[in-house]
Amino acid sequence: MSSVLPFRISVLLFIRDESGRLLLIERRKAPNLGCWSPIGGKLEMAQGESPFECAIRETHEETGLKITEKDLHLFSMISEKGYEGSGHWLMFLFDCAKPLTALPPEIDEGPMGFFTREEVDGLKVPPSDRHLIWPNYDRHRSGFIALRADCLPESDLQIVVEETHQLSHIRQP
Repeated sequence: MSSVLPFRISVLLFIRDESGRLLLIERRKAPNLGCWSPIGGKLEMAQGESPFECAIRETHEETGLKITEKDLHLFSMISEKGYEGSGHWLMFLFDCAKPLTALPPEIDEGPMGFFTREEVDGLKVPPSDRHLIWPNYDRHRSGFIALRADCLPESDLQIVVEETHQLSHIRQP
């Protein structure tokens, strides 16, 4: 009899500084221990928190930056089955139009840094991020893509595009 894996809902935020470098955090906790990734966190489901509300809260908690829904563009929804063999994730990826003016201080989750998009490719990032997160950030951050990924450790990563489109009214910083 197989065990039932927990299902978690989270947000990732792509925030830049005034020169366009991306803010990443080096994670001190699982998942993604020791890897660089965008900031974010889990929805407070007991409060009925929406993905946008979570993105606003997490941005303020982790960076001090105050944003509103108007500063955010939801560019991707990714469902990961069996991530690291420990659970399923539904992730909402947001691009933030409001830049940071300084590097936020280190927090419990880890230290932060600003990186150019090219520098990100040379960092230690979670393996699934290399195939799911960053290519879709590059191709779809001004549009939208919904993906389903089978990340079970006993099989190769399988990615299915469920929906994709470009939005002409979204401007990229």
